[in-house]
Amino acid sequence: MAVSISEKTLDDLEFDTILQRVQSFCISDLGREHSVRIKPFESKTKLLSSLKKTDEYLTSFENDNRIPNHYFDEISKEISLLHVENSYIVPEGFLKVLNTTETTNESLKFFKKFKEIYPILFEFSKEVEYTTIVADYIKKVITPFGEVDDKASVQLKSIRKEIAEVRALIDSSFTKAMNKFHSSGYLDDIRESVVENKRVLAVQPMYKRKIKGTLLGTSKTGSILFIAPQATLQHARELENLLFEEKQEVIRILKKLTEELKPFQVLLVAYQRYLVGLDIIGAKAKYALDIKAVLPKISKTKTVSLINAYHPILLEKNREKEIEIIPQTLSLNETQQIIVISGPNAGGKSITLKTIGLLQVMLQSGILIPVNEKSEVFLFDRILTDIGDNQSIENQLSTYSYRLKNMRQFLKRCNENTLFLIDEFGTGSDPELGGALAEIFLEEFHAKKAFGIITTHYANLKVLADELDNVSNANMQFNERTLEPMFQLFIGQAGSSFTFEVAQKNGIPYSLINRAKKKVEREKIRLDKTISKLQKERNKLQKSTEDLEKEQTKAKEQTESLSDKQSKIELKLSQFQELYDGNQKMLVSGRKANDLLNKYFQTNNKKELIAEFLKWATIERTKHLKKNPPKKKTKAEKKQQKVVAKKKQEVIKKVEKEVLQKVEKVREVKKVEANKIAKAKADYVFKINDRVKILDGNTVGTIESIEKKTATINFGFLTTKTNVAKLELVEKGK
Repeated sequence: MAVSISEKTLDDLEFDTILQRVQSFCISDLGREHSVRIKPFESKTKLLSSLKKTDEYLTSFENDNRIPNHYFDEISKEISLLHVENSYIVPEGFLKVLNTTETTNESLKFFKKFKEIYPILFEFSKEVEYTTIVADYIKKVITPFGEVDDKASVQLKSIRKEIAEVRALIDSSFTKAMNKFHSSGYLDDIRESVVENKRVLAVQPMYKRKIKGTLLGTSKTGSILFIAPQATLQHARELENLLFEEKQEVIRILKKLTEELKPFQVLLVAYQRYLVGLDIIGAKAKYALDIKAVLPKISKTKTVSLINAYHPILLEKNREKEIEIIPQTLSLNETQQIIVISGPNAGGKSITLKTIGLLQVMLQSGILIPVNEKSEVFLFDRILTDIGDNQSIENQLSTYSYRLKNMRQFLKRCNENTLFLIDEFGTGSDPELGGALAEIFLEEFHAKKAFGIITTHYANLKVLADELDNVSNANMQFNERTLEPMFQLFIGQAGSSFTFEVAQKNGIPYSLINRAKKKVEREKIRLDKTISKLQKERNKLQKSTEDLEKEQTKAKEQTESLSDKQSKIELKLSQFQELYDGNQKMLVSGRKANDLLNKYFQTNNKKELIAEFLKWATIERTKHLKKNPPKKKTKAEKKQQKVVAKKKQEVIKKVEKEVLQKVEKVREVKKVEANKIAKAKADYVFKINDRVKILDGNTVGTIESIEKKTATINFGFLTTKTNVAKLELVEKGK
């Protein structure tokens, strides 16, 4: 499948508008950037994979296993820094890398857990390696607040401890100086302020010589001088030195961490690419949900069957304006290769043609389309369009010249795997001459077995469509009574242009319309009248058919409802019968048991009671086996049962072995902990007021005195002496 869909075709069909809508549903900047570059796939395999991924994502909105949030920050800059020698990533950049890594890993775990629900998305996620090494490296150094952790190095911890101590000295010396000068009356009422991130004294100008320090500024009025006291300046210089040392140590740590992440450059690129891809898949799915789009059946044979198809752009515009939009149903196949649509202007011919083209381009770009789920679509190698007034000012070409140049390309590139769409076919030149040339083009497209939709007003093309095999006429319905278009496509009959009717609707005087009619050939008017009359008859017939179909549907629904009720009644009767039979059986069993008990009460003969009961039970078992004969197992089934049982035993043994290994490890850990506790207790030196208890005893007492290795313990109601080796600590004394 070598797909060739030109930029001109995409522009003609307003595909960029669809991409902008998809872009609006992306959650990341990179996703938005890549979404507007979506193009039709050249590989059928990649296209089908893309469509299935979007379809799976779409199903997640309807089930309980929603796909987790996969927002991420772009890390392209951070990845590029990994290539630069002696460079380092800032803490905020490491947090972005951490977020990307953890988001990817969370997504990989989710799709692995629900791989049966999302098999295609699981396969997509398998292309990326799951690892926590990158996250572990970053978490050891960077805090969640985007700072280098104190524990990142011994040196950094020591420097920051010194910084805290110096800052405490600065605060205490400043507070001491402020209290001293305030009591002397040298300070203003506000006492202190902050200048250049330093605490300063608010000094009255007349006392500036009384205070030793550095003048750092004044108030706007000059009534207050801001002086840093001499006592804090020495500590401030020491703080600046420490802050410089801290900065250098932080840079050293960041460079080391950057160096550790260099082997993971390829992995981080894969993570970012994966999240961008997932974002675009999610955006396509959200857009599909918004326009109620689905994945139609992809046909292997040349068949296009669009049922209730909507133009997505028109659908959203009309929804905003609360205007009803009429869906179109249309088929292209070997027996209906080309459709020639005719009818009045503003009747919906062009929008129908654009709907088919745009939906085809969307689908071949991996975007779901708003059609009935029973629709069927074929994947074309080429999609050719000639839509709108393409007059070229730059090349000094008229509309007709441009269209002829376009037709030359059509004839050159058209083949049996082509879909062509031509709006207002043959226009731009003399109607008779242009119409004749259009006939030849149509015959050529037909001979090349290409599929296509053509809109036209030319009568000769309508006639040719009736004459050629596998070419069908179609018209856009028009209400002659209201002179309003109905925007409904009817295949099988050419449509009238309703030229004079549309002119009358648009306010052209009736006298002028009559004069125009007289200038037209009588035969043409008769043909147009005949077509118009046939269309009216068709509208009546169509309305009758629709009414009959509605009645038929209603009758069918009633029949189904009655059938459903009958099934429910039959089910309830069956259940009541089973309940009744069960109750009768219980009554019979109860009577039999009652008879046996009464007989036993009279005779007191246990052997006879047991014999009678066993006889009755045997009869009941025989009856049960007749109704429910046991199914004999074949040799193969018995063999299979043994294999299954053997496998179960193997699994049980394996689990037991694993559990025993884990138990041994836990025991070793507990043993080590117990030894530590015992050692701590043995090394502990008992003191007065410690609360203790004698080994193998439960009563807790307090040590009153210790002489050599003998302790005197007060239990409240008695006092005793014992060796400290026989004591166990309960609580240290205060």
